[in-house]
Amino acid sequence: MDKKGIMISIVGVIMIGISLSIAALSIPSSISKSDDFLVPSLFEGMFDNVSEEIEILSGNSAYVSYSVSSSDVPLLWGIQIVDYHPKDKLSIKISNIFGDDYGVFIQDEPLSFKVLEIAEPDTLNFEIENIGSENVDVVMMFSEDPENSDALSDPNSPVMKVIFPLIVSGILVISGIVILLVGLLVIFVDWKNYQNKRNY
Repeated sequence: MDKKGIMISIVGVIMIGISLSIAALSIPSSISKSDDFLVPSLFEGMFDNVSEEIEILSGNSAYVSYSVSSSDVPLLWGIQIVDYHPKDKLSIKISNIFGDDYGVFIQDEPLSFKVLEIAEPDTLNFEIENIGSENVDVVMMFSEDPENSDALSDPNSPVMKVIFPLIVSGILVISGIVILLVGLLVIFVDWKNYQNKRNY
């Protein structure tokens, strides 16, 4: 039986292995040794402000404020539930000091990012209500005009040193999976052809 499919599959497995190695090496050792994985630690320098870990008891609320200093900029804000469990759920209500409503967002995932368009300097209040059944610890992150931040424009910034290898790793793992599937398909076709020849 032709070994072409086996060789293709081996190449796919090797590519997947290399991609996983690149991803593992791109993550700072201080994070990989930590019990609680925090997004701000991975993307150091990406955010203008990161809150401390806030514990919110079930049925209670916590409040975080952030002052936007620029006009007509997008504000990227995110919230991470540390040590997430499937039943964790938050309601985040955003308003400013004048009582203007920026919306209510429901989060039932470990991590969520949203973008708000801010017309003028403003102070936003985030009311985070724990509507799940268990206590949670959360961390909030803020970045004004993230597309023009030094973290993304400087190729030597800590963020780019993490993001670029992860992008390469993602491309390699997808390519490796496709090549592996092609190899398995070739193996199957060769096996069928071999069986048909034996029957004649």
